[in-house]
Amino acid sequence: MKNVFKVSLSALFFIGLTPLCVQAAPPLPPFYEAVTKMSPVGKLGQIVKQEKIKTSVKGAQAWRIAYISSDVAERKTITTGVIIAPLGAAPKEGRPILAWAHGTTGSAQNCGPSQIIDPTAPLNEYFLADGNSWTDYGIPNVEQFIKEGYVIVATDYQGLGGGGKHQYAIAGTNGRDVINSVRAASSMKGPGAGKKAIAYGWSQGGGAILAAASLLDYQSLQGTAADNLQYLGFVGLAPDDQAAMLRNPPTDELGANKLINEFTQANVPNIFLFAHYVMGLWGAQAAYPHLKLTDILTNEGAEFVDKLASNKCVHVMADSFNYAYGEKYKSLLKPQASNSLAWVKALIDGSVKPVKPVVPVVIYWGTKDTAVPPIEHELYQKQMCAMGANIQRVQLPGEQTHFSTPGVSAPMYLAWIKDRIAGKQLANGCPVN
Repeated sequence: MKNVFKVSLSALFFIGLTPLCVQAAPPLPPFYEAVTKMSPVGKLGQIVKQEKIKTSVKGAQAWRIAYISSDVAERKTITTGVIIAPLGAAPKEGRPILAWAHGTTGSAQNCGPSQIIDPTAPLNEYFLADGNSWTDYGIPNVEQFIKEGYVIVATDYQGLGGGGKHQYAIAGTNGRDVINSVRAASSMKGPGAGKKAIAYGWSQGGGAILAAASLLDYQSLQGTAADNLQYLGFVGLAPDDQAAMLRNPPTDELGANKLINEFTQANVPNIFLFAHYVMGLWGAQAAYPHLKLTDILTNEGAEFVDKLASNKCVHVMADSFNYAYGEKYKSLLKPQASNSLAWVKALIDGSVKPVKPVVPVVIYWGTKDTAVPPIEHELYQKQMCAMGANIQRVQLPGEQTHFSTPGVSAPMYLAWIKDRIAGKQLANGCPVN
């Protein structure tokens, strides 16, 4: 178990695979430029700006939106995203809502998937051979869901187009963005959305889904843009859960120092992993201002990371580290971390809460996933099942990687979602001891 834990530490920030900013922001399209100048005043889920956009999905209409959300500390934010819905009149009860939570794209304002030319296209992964972009974008199963008559809302998460600093890998914040995206979709007249909802997400988005499933009090808040929504289920594709990996965290600075140093060393074998790791540090100190990059990075490292994370998406960040430092990128780390206990507490606080979901959760995973090792959601399942939740884990056929998980699982969760919306009974997915 000790060796598994050490290996899994390398995945705590490699997910998807996030407020003040001293660096000049990257240029943004007019819609987002206008949103970044707005104040987050309004009801949770309230749409503060919208525009109709073209979509390549047949029989559909789409909008770009900005809506009110809040972060893990309940500070209000503005989050951007897209909504896509079938053409024609909606049924009297409204259309079911599907909320998509995307995987890692980056931490700068220009890293939101809704900024791509056709953000409502089917999921396009940059990592795969047929990927046609420098970043992931699009919505899995979008064409099939539109044919089924669903409304789909896809959040960018706060800080990826709506101003503020993206709290990357803070599942509690990303999960709130998902919940408020459902409120936004339900409150908007054009799509014809109703009150029933299902949320699904991959990697960073999978962590957001697990967090949203356990945010019961947040789901039931009144006085929002759309109250009394009915969640029918949550779907996690290779989701992470940092808190599940830290069930017995250290309680003193010495133990926390050891953990953070091991955590850091597990994330420095290559520049690609290192870029995700430092972006996670940047996102954590955005959520928890008492944390400082200089707790873990040198002054030079903190300055360089802040500059990159504020201006570049994750894959370009890795290239920039390689160009500037080559094999010497580890020199940006301090020999010994400080303020470590505060970092450990923040990692747990920002992760999935130990609260039992009241509706089913299904998780799809591959045996060759090295980005989010399966032990993370295995521990999540054990924890939640012990509380009486219905949590199912589905091992995908063959040897699936983190990046092949969305495509291989697509027909499986398409059927699962249709059954939940149809009201079919579901057997308990928890393992039988």
